[in-house]
Amino acid sequence: MAEIKTQRLDGYRRLIDIARDLASTLDLDVLLSRIVFAASEISGAEAASILLYDEASRQLHFQIATNLDASTRRGIVVPLEGSIAGWIVTNRQTVRIVNAHEDPRFFSNVETKTGFPTESLLGIPLVTKNKVVGVLEVINKHRGKFTDTDESMLLVLGAQAAVAIENARLFQQSDLISEFVHELRTPLSSLSTATYLLLRPEMSQEQRDQIVHNIHNETIRLNALASSFLDLARLESGRVQFRKSAFSIADLVYECKDVMASKALEDNIQIRVEAAERLPLLEADRDKIKQVLLNLLSNAIKYNRPNGTVIMRPEETEDEIAIYVQDTGMGIPEEAVPHLFQKFFRVREHESRAAGTGLGLSICKQIISGHGGRIEVKSKLGVGTVFIVYLPRSNKSQPRMEDMDDNKPSQKK
Repeated sequence: MAEIKTQRLDGYRRLIDIARDLASTLDLDVLLSRIVFAASEISGAEAASILLYDEASRQLHFQIATNLDASTRRGIVVPLEGSIAGWIVTNRQTVRIVNAHEDPRFFSNVETKTGFPTESLLGIPLVTKNKVVGVLEVINKHRGKFTDTDESMLLVLGAQAAVAIENARLFQQSDLISEFVHELRTPLSSLSTATYLLLRPEMSQEQRDQIVHNIHNETIRLNALASSFLDLARLESGRVQFRKSAFSIADLVYECKDVMASKALEDNIQIRVEAAERLPLLEADRDKIKQVLLNLLSNAIKYNRPNGTVIMRPEETEDEIAIYVQDTGMGIPEEAVPHLFQKFFRVREHESRAAGTGLGLSICKQIISGHGGRIEVKSKLGVGTVFIVYLPRSNKSQPRMEDMDDNKPSQKK
């Protein structure tokens, strides 16, 4: 009995330390990581996770877990109906289970995807200001069963965690909004000046037409900026969940080439694809990877030289699939390369060549990082630039769709 009291006292002392720790950061990723490791520690559990609740889609998704890497958990969605976590959110009550597989609410899809078995489980709702933000779960008690003490300590941690998560989210949003407002000032100032000039009686019709044309272009750019900013904000907050499937990367590369064909023709740019006959399937969100490749291909066309070339080349290594997007453009100054993936950064020497938001590469990096991959760039002035996307490969392999028919010779584009 004395030993139990001592353990409980040590646990509450640890909670005080954790509370101080949580209050010291507003970085959401760091915060969530601290919470799950603390939850696992104070409950004596094998693993812990936080699932955040999306009220619009009525779904939960893994935001952090001690036993799952980022690319795996970002692809797992847990429904509100038919899951223990969903029951916790709906009923705002704690669940303590000795054998999860015997519970009818158990959502086995998570176990199937991760290969991590669930035995015992303790889950609590994360509630702040009468709003459920998610669920904190610990699984597989190291010794014995989860106890009343485990539950009470996890509830205290959960209350602290819910407030800390909301504060971090608000700070993150305000930080992003301040950046966005800063970027809006210049185009809004231009539009204000343009409308003022249109009201001047001495303006000729030709001058008025030019101003209207400029207003139209700036409005299109502002709309693109707003859309890109929202896309980036969702990615940075972890609210974008990847819908993974296995697909042929070669087929996707050719598809991207076809999408950009008219733009390339307009600028007298040749797009060439160099792909092996057989490549392993890529396990990823096809639409998001397509978004990345189209962005890189668009840039390669936009900042190329007249009659230039763009080469797209998917290759496989032992652990990864690498996708090269190489152009014969003017290149990027060496001092600008480290800043390319920063929000709103644009290469000064390129600004006069084409309009842009300065967010495209930041979005690409967020998508690729979320898949457990990375994106690199190499450039030489006067020669060109190559962006390389690295993604974890699947063990499966498949020929391209046009090579599936054995009666047809393989075609190369």
